[in-house]
Amino acid sequence: MTTEIKFGTDGWRAIIAEDFTFDNVRACAHSVALYLKETGLAQRGLVVGYDTRFASEDFAAAVAEVAAANGIHAYLCDSPTPTPVVSYALLQKKAGGGVIITASHNDARWSGFKYKPEYASSASPETIARLEEALPAILASDVPHLPLAEAQKQGLVEIISPRQPYLAHLGELIDLKALRAAGLRVVIDSMYGAAAGWLAEVLSGGATQVQELHGERNPLFPGLQPEPIARHLGALIDIVKATGADVGVATDGDGDRVGIIDERGEFINQHQVFALLAYYLLEVRGQRGAMVKSLTSTSMIYRLGELYNVAVHETPVGFKFLGPKMIAENALIAGEESGGFAFRHHPPDRDGVISSLYFLDLMARRGRRPSELVAELYEKVGPHYYDRIDIRLEPEQKAQLMERLSHARPERLAGLKVTDVDTTDGFRFHVEGGDWLLIRFSGTEPLLRIYTEVQEQSLVQKLLAAGKELVGLP
Repeated sequence: MTTEIKFGTDGWRAIIAEDFTFDNVRACAHSVALYLKETGLAQRGLVVGYDTRFASEDFAAAVAEVAAANGIHAYLCDSPTPTPVVSYALLQKKAGGGVIITASHNDARWSGFKYKPEYASSASPETIARLEEALPAILASDVPHLPLAEAQKQGLVEIISPRQPYLAHLGELIDLKALRAAGLRVVIDSMYGAAAGWLAEVLSGGATQVQELHGERNPLFPGLQPEPIARHLGALIDIVKATGADVGVATDGDGDRVGIIDERGEFINQHQVFALLAYYLLEVRGQRGAMVKSLTSTSMIYRLGELYNVAVHETPVGFKFLGPKMIAENALIAGEESGGFAFRHHPPDRDGVISSLYFLDLMARRGRRPSELVAELYEKVGPHYYDRIDIRLEPEQKAQLMERLSHARPERLAGLKVTDVDTTDGFRFHVEGGDWLLIRFSGTEPLLRIYTEVQEQSLVQKLLAAGKELVGLP
């Protein structure tokens, strides 16, 4: 049994059977149960969901058994369910919290434990600290759990199907009938994840044509990692090119992120998708409201805020910051660099399903394909170019690199004058012309990430190289 469990940017993740064991999952579940009791939320119950990974349903059942042993009513999903659907079920049930067994976009060796508070976003740092604080004592003791069959017999575990309430809610946010009649040719890559079949079901039945890849359950995720970024979407790119589809859409392992491939088979990066979704709500649908972005996300949001006279708020990375800020500002949209976006009148949490539908609706309403929409966006905000590199670290490297970065005060990067250094979350270097370079450590994986966004394409690789040089890596 592991002696330490640490929650990262969005939950605790670990290698299955190494640290991600039933004992440790039960310990996390017991900590959640104690937290719900301490905060007076226990009587509202706990929603429990899971993804398509190995034994996810069994780990979820273990969570429900621990909740039941603590006298907390558990609403246990009946099948693999996208994280945003679990979040919606949490609000619909007015539950005290939610747990999802998922490692999101990590590879097949991993599983994870996400906790969602009663407002259905990622848990705040304060809440996570309380969950972590209780774990050492819990890990040193026997965790109570009531066998699932007995818990069901006693009415403490209820099997639920959250699908139809969520689909009905989608129909309140978007004209699904019009989208089905739009005649779009869409290829969907569900990446063997929890959102498999959801978009295909919603879009089918009209003139819109849908082809789905990797829609079956396969916990090995053969041939791919379920993260919807360019290097993992080769099969989707090939199919879009081969079939002449209008667009390719991918969702990640737990269905809370989206990736877009344009009609030419080229990846529309996460910054462009965020800006296009904001543009869709502001320009096409005529809505108004504040926008919330993580510091790793695009400066185009600031430009759109200026053009449409709406406020823009910036937070550290993670929906544990974005979600509460979104609630506080009644924000129209919130987004982060990873491809996760949230919307008003919906749970303040990432949702790859509604993000995909909104993007397709933008295409249908404007009568344009993705590359044409990017060109339309750039006419408004000017061109912006982005890239990110991920560098896997050994455990001892993080402290060394952190020490090096804490003393780094470069006057120039890639020949550009450094105008400001921001250490809110990592090390962000603003350079002349409004461009930026960010170096930060992942909150979910042993990775160092180097990001840049610039307005001149030739600077992308130069600034990334400058970032690697700054940390002393080849």
